[in-house]
Amino acid sequence: MSDHLPPPRPSAPVADPWESIDDLCGWLDAKRPVDGPDGLLLRILKLSEEVGEVAEAVIGATGQNPRKGTTHTWDDVQSELCDVAVTALVALRTLTPDAREVFTRHLAQVTRRSLGAQAG
Repeated sequence: MSDHLPPPRPSAPVADPWESIDDLCGWLDAKRPVDGPDGLLLRILKLSEEVGEVAEAVIGATGQNPRKGTTHTWDDVQSELCDVAVTALVALRTLTPDAREVFTRHLAQVTRRSLGAQAG
């Protein structure tokens, strides 16, 4: 198996996605060729690659490249969006062992800021 492929999926859904994020972060840490600050920056930059794959899938799903035609499905777009989310959470976990709390607190702030006026 290639080093850049993710580990096999668990057979049953994981009750706590943060356990999977911790596991993925540990797996990536064990296999990363660059450590230290540069390794951290590369892990964060991986987000740009994943976002590019979302764009490629949207262009492919809508057939916007006349040379290639329709090359992707909306299921592909969903999958790529999930990759962005996982990559972002792994990057956050790489920055802090308190990723769960940081994300939960930030989500609450965004929710209050965005939906707070509606809650009345």
